[in-house]
Amino acid sequence: MIKVLGVSCSPRKGGNTEILLQQALVGAGERGAETELVTIFDKEIKPCDGCYACQKTGKCHIKDDMQEVYPKVLAADGIIFATPVYFLSPTAQAKTFIDRLYVLYRGQLLVNKVGGAIAVTSRIGHSQVWNFFNCFFAVNRMVIADFVAGFGRERGDVKRDKLAMKSARELGHL
Repeated sequence: MIKVLGVSCSPRKGGNTEILLQQALVGAGERGAETELVTIFDKEIKPCDGCYACQKTGKCHIKDDMQEVYPKVLAADGIIFATPVYFLSPTAQAKTFIDRLYVLYRGQLLVNKVGGAIAVTSRIGHSQVWNFFNCFFAVNRMVIADFVAGFGRERGDVKRDKLAMKSARELGHL
């Protein structure tokens, strides 16, 4: 069975980012995929310290909640990252999460996994977020699926963005 992992990089529980990501996971489920949602707001994930120990051991030496996430990332056939846009960029939580995946990059463990991304913004910045994730997918030699931009500021606003809701669900179909 195909497994799709959704990673919400929002510091807020149940916000617009999570709403769109849930739509994508519903879409994946409609195609028969097993889905799982990982949220960052409730995890302690420390930043990469650049020690390069993972190059020797194949494991990250930092002991935090990322240790429970690594097996989920490895088991997934597809990964959909979702983040709100903060100052024209993904959140700090998104960047920290991606940096901690360096151990998988070094081992080429993400090669041929399907990657998709979702960004939620009030007005601008989604293209910079797409560039960020597109580069991550490319350097990891992942299959790039699609990108969804949703618009909203207050919790639940994105539900009125019919195109984003439809596009997120279609992203899950890929």
